[in-house]
Amino acid sequence: MTDVHHGRTKPEPSQKRGGSGRVVSLPFSLPLALPLYLLAGATAVLAVLPLLYVLFQAFSEGPSALVEALTRGRTVELLVNSLTLTATVTAGCLVLGVGLALLVSRVRLPGNRFWALVATLPLAIPSYVAAMVWMEAVPEVRGFVGSAIVLTLCTYPYVFLPVVAALSLADRDQEEVARSLGRGPWYVLTRVTLRHVQPSAAAGSLLVALYVLSDFGSVATMRYDTITRAIYNDYANRFDMASAASLSAVLVAVTLLVLWGEARARGRARFSRVGSGATRTRPPRDVSAELLEQLPPKLTRAPGLAPAVRALTGALLVLPFVLVAAAALVFPVVSLSYWIARGSSAGVDLPRMVETALTTLGVSAAGAAVTLVLALPVGILAARHRGRVPRLLEGATWMGYSMPGVVVAVALVYFAVNHAFALYQQLPLLIFAYALLFLPAAVGSVRSAVAQSPPGLEEIGRSLGRTPPQVFTRVTLPLAFPGVAAGATLVFLTCMKELPVTLMLHPTGMETIAMRLWSATNVGRFAAAAPYAMMLIVLASVPAFVLGRKATAMER
Repeated sequence: MTDVHHGRTKPEPSQKRGGSGRVVSLPFSLPLALPLYLLAGATAVLAVLPLLYVLFQAFSEGPSALVEALTRGRTVELLVNSLTLTATVTAGCLVLGVGLALLVSRVRLPGNRFWALVATLPLAIPSYVAAMVWMEAVPEVRGFVGSAIVLTLCTYPYVFLPVVAALSLADRDQEEVARSLGRGPWYVLTRVTLRHVQPSAAAGSLLVALYVLSDFGSVATMRYDTITRAIYNDYANRFDMASAASLSAVLVAVTLLVLWGEARARGRARFSRVGSGATRTRPPRDVSAELLEQLPPKLTRAPGLAPAVRALTGALLVLPFVLVAAAALVFPVVSLSYWIARGSSAGVDLPRMVETALTTLGVSAAGAAVTLVLALPVGILAARHRGRVPRLLEGATWMGYSMPGVVVAVALVYFAVNHAFALYQQLPLLIFAYALLFLPAAVGSVRSAVAQSPPGLEEIGRSLGRTPPQVFTRVTLPLAFPGVAAGATLVFLTCMKELPVTLMLHPTGMETIAMRLWSATNVGRFAAAAPYAMMLIVLASVPAFVLGRKATAMER
């Protein structure tokens, strides 16, 4: 069964004690571990390049100017606003993401796969488009409330997807053992089931928190002042590089605190199975059947009672999905359809839409591929080697994600103009920027997936004479593939929606769907923007459908 322990245990032959007394798994021999460390180190160096630019600009006018900028009342107000919004959205995403994941994976619903797909589709809607829809229809929600609603509805799938993948791999035997020992459903849920998905939930929450900290489009549309909005104004309106860099340094500091909190929440427990064999397959819980069993026999024989109970129970179980889908999907899609109908007389440039769609898909796929290649060594080390160096390397990958896209873009423009002018306004620089921004999504998914891949199977492969690369490609990677695929899909979808970096680094003449959306909505041409927004939703629904099927392929 799954080995989840918190105290001291006797190290197994393939394990070694770390400096703090905890057990550290070392499934890789030195010939494979050394290249992993070197590749992960190279990725970490690339990830901290924007941070070096921020620090250079922040201290460009001297330490006294930096201290003065950080201690202003306005800076404190912006920091409080950003932290309040981040905490609210992260808590809301945890409730929605974990709750919906448990319903999909542990309870028999009418159409489990369909509702899993519905729960992933909000990823296809850019937060700034959702904010535009809400502001146009319900202007009273502007400010903190509107920003919290929009960001929660758009980002909770970052928690939902990895938790569903983790539940599909979790050991159901331990849940049965706890129930056989007299533990109630609530105890099993909180002390056993949720413990198995804790790394995935923590990784998803970290993505949500950093997304909110670095978001610009939705808070700007909702007229809510955060650090990110102030940074953009300093760059775009005042050209005050030092002030913007100072505020970016504040975001970096907050990111380090968030990373520390996520590491604490993840804990030191191991979440993979170490016993022989695989957990037995089981069907999800039939809540309606359990309710009927608790009713008196005479009552259950009443004509039509059983179908009525099943129908009512099914309706109540899918009600959370219906409510979330109505707010996150139906409302924006209906609004976009209305704007399309209003602007139908102007016509649609179909060839340009097709060209824009193909460009978006190609650039997003390239960004996802490069990001995954950079994330693999970092995620594997973070899952298998729990020392200080792997934690440091993993933490370094979050630096780019911790800063607004506009800051990362300006840093890369500065680097290209001064040190690699041949890359300026070229596609490789844009793809590299995507990798820096969205690397944590891939690293978190790889780490969680590999952490649930039993190290014992890798040791068996080595004992049969397989080389470390063969063990990784034939044992570790196939077992971790669902989580790795989830991370790649998240990066792909996020690249499709990314705006500020694309606007600043795109090659001349290239247009993506996000760029067309922004150029139309920025001047209030909602009818012209609606077809591109709808096209983005349709394109994103394809990988979301594939991901939903893989995520809900439960072992029953």
